[in-house]
Order: sequence, then C-alpha cells, then structure tokens
Amino acid sequence: MSVNTDRPLLDPNAGTVTPRQLWRRFLVFGIAIVLVVAGLGLRLFQLQVAEADRFQALAVQRRQGTAAVPVTRGLIYDRKGRQLVENVPVFVVRMVPGEIPYEQRDAVVERLATLLDMDRLRIYQIMDQVMGSSFEPLTIARGVSTQVARVIAEEHLGLPGISVEVEARRRYRYGKLVSHILGWTGRVTPEEHGRLASEGYLASDTIGKAGVELTFERQLRGTYGLDEVQRDAAGRVTSTLRTLREPVAGDSIELTIDLEIQREAQKALEWGMRAAKLQRGVFLVMNPQNGEILAMVSLPAYDNNEFARGVTTQRYRKLARDPNRPLINLAISEQLPPGSTYKLITGIGALQDRKILPSTRIRTAGHIMVAGTRMNDWHSYGWGHIDIYGGFAHSSDTFFYQVALRLGVDRLAYWAHEFGFGRKTGVDLPGETVGTVPTHAWKRSITNPPQPVYPGETAQAGIGQGYDMVTPLQLINAYSALANGGTLYRPQLVRRIRDTNGEVIRTIKPEVIRKLPIDASLLKVMRVASRHVLTSRHTLNFVDMPVVVAGKSGTAEYGVRDSKGRLPFHSWFVGFVPREARKKAGDPNGYKAVQRTDSELVFLAFAHDSRTRGNAAIEISKYFIQLHYGVKKDYRNPELMIKGNFYGQ
Repeated sequence: MSVNTDRPLLDPNAGTVTPRQLWRRFLVFGIAIVLVVAGLGLRLFQLQVAEADRFQALAVQRRQGTAAVPVTRGLIYDRKGRQLVENVPVFVVRMVPGEIPYEQRDAVVERLATLLDMDRLRIYQIMDQVMGSSFEPLTIARGVSTQVARVIAEEHLGLPGISVEVEARRRYRYGKLVSHILGWTGRVTPEEHGRLASEGYLASDTIGKAGVELTFERQLRGTYGLDEVQRDAAGRVTSTLRTLREPVAGDSIELTIDLEIQREAQKALEWGMRAAKLQRGVFLVMNPQNGEILAMVSLPAYDNNEFARGVTTQRYRKLARDPNRPLINLAISEQLPPGSTYKLITGIGALQDRKILPSTRIRTAGHIMVAGTRMNDWHSYGWGHIDIYGGFAHSSDTFFYQVALRLGVDRLAYWAHEFGFGRKTGVDLPGETVGTVPTHAWKRSITNPPQPVYPGETAQAGIGQGYDMVTPLQLINAYSALANGGTLYRPQLVRRIRDTNGEVIRTIKPEVIRKLPIDASLLKVMRVASRHVLTSRHTLNFVDMPVVVAGKSGTAEYGVRDSKGRLPFHSWFVGFVPREARKKAGDPNGYKAVQRTDSELVFLAFAHDSRTRGNAAIEISKYFIQLHYGVKKDYRNPELMIKGNFYGQ
C-alpha cells in the first residue's frame, strides 16, 4: 500500500472559526441578552407598576405590628388582710440574639457567663429557645446585683444585644410557712410560651408554676396592654404608633387562710416532728360551716423565694429527689391508709342502712374468724358486748369488722363516696389526687383473672386498712360534714378577688357538693360517739382540757414488717370543736355541746411513719388546741412521742 506524502497528516486550518460562524454566535448571544433584559424588565414592571399596591400593603403590614405591654402582677393576702407576697424591683439581664453578630457570639456568652457566674451552656440553651423573631428579648438572669448591672451597662459596646432592665419579682414574705399554698412563679418555658403566646405572653414572661399562683394565674397576671408599633426590616421595634389596649394590672386575691392559725398549726406540727423524730407531717384546720380552709401545713416545706429568684438545676434536683418530698403538698397529693378514722364511714353507713341500730350490741374479742382467716383486734381481749358508742370510743376492730361485713363492700364504698372519698374535693390548688375506695367492680378491673373483694378484705376496709387510701383533705372534709350536720362543702382557699384599688370585684361563695342522705339523728349519734373517744380516755388527758373536743384517732399500718413482725404505722387525729368551746357547768362532759351542729372549727393532725409509744397525732393536736385557745397548762405527754412501735388506737 502506498502513502501520499504530499498532504500533511494534520489540517492546519482545523478548529479555526470562520467570520460567518463568529457572526452567528454573536447573534445568538445578543438575542439571549435581549431576552433576559426583557424578562427582567417585565418582572420589574410587574412588581413596581402592576402589583405596586399589593406590595405596598405588604410592606406596611410587615413594618407595622403589635407588641404586648406587661403589667404588675396582683398581690395575695390572708383573710385578715395581711400581705403575703409583694413585687420588688430587680435588675434583669436580657438578650436580643438577632443583635449579636455571629462572630462575636462566643465572646459575648463568655463575658456574660463570667459576670453572671452562669454556665455558658445554660446561656446557649436560653438563646436556642427563640420561638419567633430573633429580635424578641430573652431573659438571661433575674435579680442581678447593682454592681453587675452597672458593669454590663458600661460595657454595652462590647456586649451587643445585651441590656439591663428593671422588672418586678415576687417576694414571699413568709417563705416556708405558706409555700405549699402560695406556690411560686417562674420563667415561662418554650412549651408554655408556644401554648400561651396567642394570649399575649412573652418569651421573657414569668407565670404561676404551683399553688394559687398557678390556679389563679389569669386573675393575678392581669391584662397586658397592646401597642401598635413600627418595626424595621429585621423585626426590631423602632417606635410606638398608638395604644390599642390599655394595660390593666393584675387583681389581688384574698385567701381563706388565717396567718395566725397557720402559725399555730405549724408550730404544733414542728414540735411533734422534733419530739417524735418524724420526717413528714400534715396539719389542717377548716371552718365546717362553709368549707373555708383556715390552715394548711405540709412538712417538710420549701422556700418559694428560691424559685422566684430562679432556682438552680442542682438545687431543684436535690429538692425533687428528697425522699421526704418537700415540693409535694402532702395534704392533697399524698394517698394514705386512714386507719380507724375511717370507722366513721362504716358506722354511719350501717346505721343509715339499718344494718345496726344505735342500741345494737355486738360481741367483741381479741380476734374473730372471717372466712377461715383470723383477724385480730388491736386490743388483745376485746371489749365484750358493745354498741356503736363503745365501738367507736374503744376503736374496736372486731366490732367494725362485723359491721363492715353486714354492710358489704359496695355499700361501704357508696357511703365513702357520699362523704367525698375516692374523688377530688375540688380545692382550688393543683395536684390533688383521688385516693382509693374498693368495690367489687374496682377489684375486678385491676386483677387478672378478675376477682371480687373477699370477705376478709371487706372487713379490713371497714377499719380503714387494706385497699383504702385517702388524702388528709378528704378526711377532714368528711369530719366537717359530720360536725355541721350533713353538708359536704368544696374545700376553699380563695374567698375574694380585689382590683388594684382594693375593691372587691368577686366574692367566691361556699359551694355545697351535696347534702348527705343521712338522718340528722344518726349524725348526732356519731358526734356523741366522737366525744366518747375522749371521755373514754383512749386519748389520755385530752379530755381534761378546758376546751370541748370530739374526734377520732387512728393508727394505719403499712409497708414491710420489722424483725419482730411488726408493721410501721402512721398516726391520725381528726377533731372538731363546738361554737361554745369552753366547758360549762351545765355540761361538764361536753355531750350537749357536740350534739349541736354549730362547730367552729375542725382540725386534723397526721404523723407519717410515727411508730411512737402513743399516738403522735393526738399530742400534736393537744398542742394546737393549747396554742389556739390560750390554754396555759401543758397537757402534752412527751414520753409518748418516743419511738417504740407500740400499736395504738
């Protein structure tokens, strides 16, 4: 094969653009530019001419908006007008995240952490809580010192987006004395803000977190004002155009609590807890004529000023993990076996259902057999043949075992429900629990396979043991209904709401839950039987006091047996005092006084895990009566407060 050597292997003109090709490309590029410019022109025409009115309206809408105007939170008083809480001015450090240049963010946080003695991570967490505009102020710290506030103000150029303002903070004048009643206020959480933002709440707001601060949040908070404001493109408020709604300061509330009675109750309970080395206790005082709570003490307590100042995470965890539960109001949130105090329900139910008469006598003994099971009395020999007066006075277990079996567990539950057990009382506090009232249906619902309540369990229910669980507030409310002749009231903690001028704008009237379907004569029988509890001297020298008291003691076993086979126990005493509290010559034993329905107060003492030689709740109750009625002689028996785990009444 021959090769043509006259022609070069590569064409020197290959890849060369001819003038004609160049002209074509220029034409295509020119057309593309014309199209793009034309398109942009058309779009500009659309935006600036065709839709000018719409976009102008949007611009105005985004430039103008509304902003909430905070108001002063309402105050809280006791029933005699003594102020329990106040608003004090404090320095507050706030941050607007959107005003902090990104490259300065770490330096600003570092400086704030040093000045405020805060964890840097906590500051970052607060910054990350931004729910809407990054120009909405966030509260970093409250209650900072004057010196720190001055330093932050002086360093404002190096701390962009950081400001110091003055706001009102809650100060609770009596701390632990009424902390479980008042509760506390705290910083709104992101979840709460998301739920409440539509009502005008701000991310920097404080709201009620517990107690009446929470229950009456709406009234105490007041109505925030509303301003029409102008904002810049970033969303920052630049000026206020007009006021759309004037702010209205929060209303104040007046409690049913009497601060002096609260002090007496706490003093008595604190003495008992020291003497018996108790870890928990409750003392309640109520007006049985209207359901008003005069005192509510739950120990241990907490200082709500810690929370108002901003409790640290470490401190909160310590309180929350404390086995004695200082953050819990034991009066409404603790479910406890009522012991012999529950014999009121067994006795009155059997009387009203005519399973027994006031004169019916039942043989008691050291024990009886129920469906093949030996069931012991607290008294090893029993009390012979006794009626309801003797059964209640001696707190005979074998008497009430038999009465409960005659009544039946479902009818026992019916009467318990009538007296308010197994249901919330409706007190104006958060966190109330319901307790337990056993029935056949209830037990079938919790057992697999379904089982009825057995006879032995019915007998136990009749003396307030087994499945029975109540709250102290339920128990005192039931005895209030006994004392007043059969009216069950909703327990009440707030009686009036006042405006900023102190004028009453709402009176919260007593609310009747129900009139008990019980003959007045039978309620009188149980009130007299309650006086027999003291005259029988099962409460020792309580009856010697110059004040007429009727009531019922109780010892409630629970938990795990000790090395001697004994169960730990709680102690109870629930009592009521007639209107004419002092003993009179014509009624030395007080039986005439307690037959009436004009009792002026009902009180309850509860000693958790007492295990004392005597009933600790009785001794605590004696001390309260001494304090409240000015009894000079001391009737307490300190030797009965010594630990001994001797099963009592």
